[in-house]
Amino acid sequence: MREIIANRRQAVEAARKAQMVDSFESAGLGYFWSTDAQGNLDYLTPAAFSNLGWNHKAVTGTPISNHLLPAEDPDKGNERPLSFLLSARNSITGLTVKLKADFGDVWWEIAGKPQFNSSGEFKGYRGSAKDITHSRTEAAANDRRTQVDTLTGLANKTQIKRSLSQNLRVFRNTKQSCAVLMIDLDRFKQVNETLGQAAGNELLKQVAIRLGRVADERISIARLSADEFLIVMPDVDDRAILGDMGQRIVQILSQPYTIDSNQANVGASVGIAVAPYDGVETDELINAAEMALYAAKGSGKGRYRFYSSDLKKQAKHRGEIESELREAIGKNQLRMFYQPIICAKTHALKCVEALIRWEHPERGWISPGEFIPIAEESGVIRKVGAWALQQVCEDASNWPVEIRAAINVSAVQFQHDDFVQIAKKALSQSGVDPSRIELEITESVFIGDYDGIMKIFKGLKGLGVRLSLDDFGTGYSSLSYLRNAPFDKIKIDQSFVRGCTEPGNNNSAIIRAIVSLAEALDMETVAEGIEAKDELELVKQRGATHLQGLIFSGAFSNEDLLEKLNSGELTYEPRGPEKYRADRRTEFRRIHLIHDDHRYNVVLRNLSKTGALVEGLLNVPQGTQVVLDLGGGQLAVATVKRSNDYSQGLEFETNLISDGAEGLCTRHRVSPYQIEAAGRPLAALPDDPYAAMSEGYQGKARPKAFMEVDLSKRDAAA
Repeated sequence: MREIIANRRQAVEAARKAQMVDSFESAGLGYFWSTDAQGNLDYLTPAAFSNLGWNHKAVTGTPISNHLLPAEDPDKGNERPLSFLLSARNSITGLTVKLKADFGDVWWEIAGKPQFNSSGEFKGYRGSAKDITHSRTEAAANDRRTQVDTLTGLANKTQIKRSLSQNLRVFRNTKQSCAVLMIDLDRFKQVNETLGQAAGNELLKQVAIRLGRVADERISIARLSADEFLIVMPDVDDRAILGDMGQRIVQILSQPYTIDSNQANVGASVGIAVAPYDGVETDELINAAEMALYAAKGSGKGRYRFYSSDLKKQAKHRGEIESELREAIGKNQLRMFYQPIICAKTHALKCVEALIRWEHPERGWISPGEFIPIAEESGVIRKVGAWALQQVCEDASNWPVEIRAAINVSAVQFQHDDFVQIAKKALSQSGVDPSRIELEITESVFIGDYDGIMKIFKGLKGLGVRLSLDDFGTGYSSLSYLRNAPFDKIKIDQSFVRGCTEPGNNNSAIIRAIVSLAEALDMETVAEGIEAKDELELVKQRGATHLQGLIFSGAFSNEDLLEKLNSGELTYEPRGPEKYRADRRTEFRRIHLIHDDHRYNVVLRNLSKTGALVEGLLNVPQGTQVVLDLGGGQLAVATVKRSNDYSQGLEFETNLISDGAEGLCTRHRVSPYQIEAAGRPLAALPDDPYAAMSEGYQGKARPKAFMEVDLSKRDAAA
């Protein structure tokens, strides 16, 4: 009897459990599943079939792992797939799987335990599941919102750093490179201040669209902060390609923007860093790009710059220059120099361009290209500019011949409310005829409050001074500037003059177009930067009215100018090479020259895109192939074309390219991965990993072919 009662109780309990399972399934709170010993699905809650749109007969009896797929969740990359857990007969807890439903993907979270009979024989799995599609979709949407810049739709800082970190890990294993370009909008603050924040936001949206036009499907773009963007270019280390990309970005972002019928103008600066050359970790690479960006902005904005290891030193140097510049005027260290501008027809002196120089008591002469950008960034430019204008007016008032004086005016200085009064004061105190003073202004002055700028133009013309548009065609060119602003002269930038006679160069057509435009507007033109006679003839043929460049004269002091004017030296004859040659930069630094198994110490005297002049070796035959180590992993294969005593003229196998800072660099560098492969782990390399390269050239295989000459005594005597 007791046995019968016990069996009845068990039956009731079983029925109750079955009822609870039915109620659970019917309520849609979850699903149950089971497999046989072979892993085939033998049970699934009936509601699951209808909810998924599955055919019961087609699915039952087939491997469950064919239907419950890995979730491909990047945050759970190490999670074991269902097929592995089943084969290992492990318990399953909280495993996310993906199912293919008729209407799309569905995600379940499943649990299960292996089942064994009394003999320990494996019988299959019993388990449960719950649909987490909604919560997962919501979580994914929230995740996207945390990774996307809501204003522009681009990736945000969090997302791009995560993506970059993943790329760098992969590329580290595959020995690939990865380039990072950091972009900052120049003078964006002025747009917000003059047109309002809403206009600024609209401009940022347009910037994002323009950046999308220069990117392909492999390139990632992100907005880092208010007006700062980041581009990641995987598997690119060719600095010619990266430089072209940097220049394209500068150009496309510098074109005018239309916002609610208003025109806004901003510029852009770009800093470029490349892994593994400039860093192998995410923060390291971004910091390098940021440092290059600051260098680009500091050297004049509207340009790109590659990272180099010496930028840290330059940053310190900039701080010192800024501090010392504030005292330079009071200590009478600034000087004005003057370069002739002559008539194209008669070669008679018509005007001089005033060029500021800084005679530092310890550093010597400091170029304006070095200290003017620092002055603009720090605000010292207003003080420097006021001094320069006053000095030029005073100098011009004492010249015995009434030639004009042209002086460059910084956009920062020009846009300030008191500039007209500063100019009026300089004219009044010097007594110089205002028509003899020419203010050279770049297109960047039009960025910001257009109406305010036009008011300044009106005020200056009211004083009687002349206005010249400098560097036309290199910045934010717009015909509206010429239509509305009262310019008397257009200066054709030297970048259009240099190389204008080379085959396939379209600079000649550009020069002619600028001249024709100026003629139509009754303006004079100045072709600047002329150095070769073929350039001179071309710009004269194209109709330039005035000429300027080293082919006639460099800049000289006011004292020298007075002497020339008093002596009647008012005409200039061209003196220079017959034909244009690729730019050569005068250098004086020690580098290494590699030949066979040896590294030689030489002095680099000058450098161009196509070749170099080195000194320090004897007995180097013409035709010898060598490698110049220019530093920072830059190796340039070259052939000796001229050899005279201890001097050799070299021609590069592959031309150098612009480094974005008026310098030259190689397209490619020796990868730190190659150094690592030679037995120096990346983590153990110094700040300059290329310092280790010299160890690869010990010179033990054969005697040196050339004799090194110590030039230090000669240079000291000179």
